[in-house]
Amino acid sequence: MSLGPASSDSYWLATAPGFTGATLGPVAGEVDVAVIGGGFTGLSAAVALRQRGASVAVLEAGRVIGEASGRNGGHCNTGVAQDYAALHASLGAEKARAFYQAYADAVASVEAVIAEEGIACDFHKAGKLKLAAKPQHYDNLARTCELIRQEVDPQVELLDAAQVCAEVASDDFHGGLLQHNGAQMHMGRFGVGLAEAAVRRGAQVFEGAAVSDLQRLPDGSFRVISARGELRARQVLVATGNASVGPFQWFRRRIASVGSFIIATAPLPKAQLDGLLPNRRTYVTSRIIGNYFRTTPDHRLIFGGRARFALSDPRQDAKSGAVLRAALGQLFPSLVQTPIDYCWGGLVDMTADRLPRAGEQDGLFYAMGYSGHGVQMSVHMGRVMAEVLEGRGQANPWRVLDWPAIPGHFGKPWFLPLVGLYYRVQDRLH
Repeated sequence: MSLGPASSDSYWLATAPGFTGATLGPVAGEVDVAVIGGGFTGLSAAVALRQRGASVAVLEAGRVIGEASGRNGGHCNTGVAQDYAALHASLGAEKARAFYQAYADAVASVEAVIAEEGIACDFHKAGKLKLAAKPQHYDNLARTCELIRQEVDPQVELLDAAQVCAEVASDDFHGGLLQHNGAQMHMGRFGVGLAEAAVRRGAQVFEGAAVSDLQRLPDGSFRVISARGELRARQVLVATGNASVGPFQWFRRRIASVGSFIIATAPLPKAQLDGLLPNRRTYVTSRIIGNYFRTTPDHRLIFGGRARFALSDPRQDAKSGAVLRAALGQLFPSLVQTPIDYCWGGLVDMTADRLPRAGEQDGLFYAMGYSGHGVQMSVHMGRVMAEVLEGRGQANPWRVLDWPAIPGHFGKPWFLPLVGLYYRVQDRLH
């Protein structure tokens, strides 16, 4: 496969329109809600809060959607991050159903926001296909499919190896699980459109406004100190995800920032893509350290995975890009010589059980920990947290979960190489 001079920019960010609504001048004054983080969670919350009449300031350390929201694989799918049957066994039927439904609601939230705000982002539902990499994985998917069909989603389908071969032009898979509610969109266009919608509705959005301190005042409000000034907020929503700096140590001890890496090919002939992936779904393999992929409207193949559990900056990790190039060529030999135009990485805010967390801690409201399934859930939780801030805590589907610190974790995930080694052993054994 051509190693070429691939851009290290995210395809989504490089091909998105510029954000024109950023607030100029210093951060100052008073607002009802200060939202810390200008990704999908924070921007979605800002839109929803303005719809309720609250005054809002969004403080983003860099550029809006510059981190996970603009650096992902472009999937917007239903279904929990874990195997549903395993989640059912560990948490019980009621919680498993509720959490699965939360992800279905999340996809609906994305679709609703796009329609309400008129965001042009190539959104469409083509379904998600989980591909069984081993025969025993197919058996697990069969059990999971039956349980999902009985309890929460009667439309889910189990595909055998021949049916999957008609979906994906590869002999590597032994069947698959098809969830029709899966969707996809252009992450950059959606995110910029969401930011513009927040501004159009009256929110202030400050870029380059990293928050350095939060001070609780006697009346319960907060003094929010940032690189561009300070303001007073009656309430604060923390939507920082993987923030490595600032007064967010309580959250950092509960999140492991794991690198995820993506490459995008040069545009391919439509006929070639029709032969490889005729139904243009989102795809994910069943291995623990597996791959995910999809196409784009301009006929690229976007291919990602947790290529390496390294501590290096994912945006500068060329080794992970090489791992993905090799994996893509192995899966689709006809693409071995295809140039790669983009090669980028980002950080996934993983919790220990891979379930999101949202709630209130010492007066700060928060939503994060999406664990690689954040596109849909972040947008949904922004809307949900607008309700929670109004006092409707029952709207939060994750309120029933406690959130202890990860043992031995004080901010830098020193344990990632060990986790990667463990997962690779599990992939070989199971």
